[in-house]
Amino acid sequence: MRRLAIAALALLQAACAAPEPRGTGDLGLVVERAAGRVMLIETSGRTARARVEGLGDLSHAAAVFSRDGRYAYVFGRDGGLTKVDLLLAKIDKRVIQAGNSIGGAISQDGRVVAVANYQPGGVRLFDAATLEPLAEVPTGSKVVGIADAPGNRFVFSLFEKGEIWIVDASDPRQPAVQKIADIGRQPYDGFVTPNGRYYLAGLFGEDGLALVDLWNPTAGARRVLDGYGRGQEPLPVYKMPHLRGWAVAGRYIFLPAIGRHEVLVLDSVTWTEAARIAVHGQPVFAVAQPGARRVWVNFAFPDNGVVQVIDVAAMKVVKELKPGRAVLHMEFTPRGEQAWVSSRDDGAVVVYDTASFAERARLPAESPSGIFLTSRAAMTGF
Repeated sequence: MRRLAIAALALLQAACAAPEPRGTGDLGLVVERAAGRVMLIETSGRTARARVEGLGDLSHAAAVFSRDGRYAYVFGRDGGLTKVDLLLAKIDKRVIQAGNSIGGAISQDGRVVAVANYQPGGVRLFDAATLEPLAEVPTGSKVVGIADAPGNRFVFSLFEKGEIWIVDASDPRQPAVQKIADIGRQPYDGFVTPNGRYYLAGLFGEDGLALVDLWNPTAGARRVLDGYGRGQEPLPVYKMPHLRGWAVAGRYIFLPAIGRHEVLVLDSVTWTEAARIAVHGQPVFAVAQPGARRVWVNFAFPDNGVVQVIDVAAMKVVKELKPGRAVLHMEFTPRGEQAWVSSRDDGAVVVYDTASFAERARLPAESPSGIFLTSRAAMTGF
């Protein structure tokens, strides 16, 4: 009897010592680029929970999430692919898969992680559970603008070749490749619209974007916003703009204009220019707030201490914020009540109330850049 009592007491003590179960729906990570680590955050209380070290070169890091939101897959500039356990706040697995990589994506079914590489180029596919290599898609070019698409496909652009490729990874050990040529010069980034139908690639070598209908990719690429800067001398480009599906607000797509102090507005029904909005500097990110009422914009050097907010209905800037020096990234909570903004040179992540624009929190961080919340796990093209 005494042994049973001791055993029961031990079990009770173990149960009391166990961490309280929790979900991952309000978790995310902030890249601390100079330190090679990520800061784990939770948005309900607007706090930092932990830090995970040892992720290598994070100077251009991006992340996607497993279907259940427990794991983040972080793509480092040094070719590192790191699987981070958000609940245990530790690295689950890590591989060095290339010499220089620029981002990645996760398949619709959550089974395959794709990594886009600058050096040696190409895309590599990995098992999401084990990070076992599954296949390699050689391209002979730097790969940019990779995104997931319905049907366990990955879509990306080739910077040197001026092409868009679609990879069907339904059988990830034998992926099928479809190539779309002659899309324009030097595609620098691209995205899939949130409904999963269209892929848009921005062109650095000429004014315009290439559009592919993923329902009918054999039709090839269509040019949109062709010659939007015609007759004007572009400014020097200090930082390449970024394109993602987060720029879609209702029927409109808000796009940074290369070398200009403008946000271009593309009508996604007619695929024609709907408006141009003068802004503070050269835009880098245009991020639509959930609900599509507002779009938040940050800027390249030397105007990078400002965030401007565009009202979609009025098609004009209605608010200007100054979170700190070198604003690099913005992320919204799933229902849009908070905006998280990284200020690299002030070493802070600033949280705003999106209704009042009041600052709600300021978290210390070492050279923070990308902010990624687990809500992305349920989104196409993120």
